[in-house]
Amino acid sequence: MPANKTIIFQDLGVMDYKHCWDYQEELFNKTIQQKIANRNLPETEQTQTKNHLLFVEHPHVYTLGKSGDEKNLLLNEEALSEKAATYYKINRGGDITYHGPGQLVAYPILDLDNFFTDIHKYLRLLEETIILTLKEYGVESGRSAGETGVWLDAEDKTKARKICAMGVRCSRWVTMHGWGFNVNANLDYFNNIIPCGIQDKAVTSLNKELGKEVDMNEIKDKLKKNFTKLFGAHFFQK
Repeated sequence: MPANKTIIFQDLGVMDYKHCWDYQEELFNKTIQQKIANRNLPETEQTQTKNHLLFVEHPHVYTLGKSGDEKNLLLNEEALSEKAATYYKINRGGDITYHGPGQLVAYPILDLDNFFTDIHKYLRLLEETIILTLKEYGVESGRSAGETGVWLDAEDKTKARKICAMGVRCSRWVTMHGWGFNVNANLDYFNNIIPCGIQDKAVTSLNKELGKEVDMNEIKDKLKKNFTKLFGAHFFQK
C-alpha cells in the first residue's frame, strides 16, 4: 500500500483547550485503530491512514506534560480563576507551558509510517518549520542544545529567549500535540510559570521582536508552505 502524504488541514480558530484535546484524541485513536485493523488484512484490502494538521488558538491555559513538575506552576486555583486561566495535566512530553490568544498552536496528527519512522527527525522538522518561517520575517532563530523548541540567541545565556515551545506524544508512530508559537502572545502570562521548567531563560514573541503586530493569516500560510516542503507532503483543506 503506497504511503499517504496528504495532510488534512483544519483551522479551528479559537477553541477551548479540553475540547481541542478531545478532538485530537479522537483523530489520534482513529488512526491507531486503522493501523491495527490493517495488520489483520491483506494489503489489497487495507485502508490508508489519514494525516491531520490542526491550527488553533486557545483561551488562557497552562498545561503540564508527563515529565513536568507542578511546582513550575506558580499559581493556585484562586489565582488561576482571577486570570481567567485553566490548568490541565496532559499526556505529551515536556514540562509546563502556556497557551493563549495570539499564540498559534499546531497539532500534527501524522502517521509517521507515511513519512519516516524517526521521532527525533520529526521534532527537528517541526523546529525547522518555525525557523524557516521566522527567517521570512528577518528573524534569525535556532535550537538550544539539549532543549526542544525554537530559540533566539540560544548561544548567549544573557540573551537567550524561547519563541516556540514543543511537546509531542507518539504511539505506534502516530503523533499528537505539537508546538505553541508566540506570534502576538501576551507574554505576561509566562510570569506565572517556570516555562518548560527552565529557570534561566526568557520567552519572547514575534510581535515583540518585530515591534509590530503580525498578520496571523499570513503566518499560517507561511507555516503551511514550510511544513509541506519539509515533510514532502501536500494539504487538503477541510
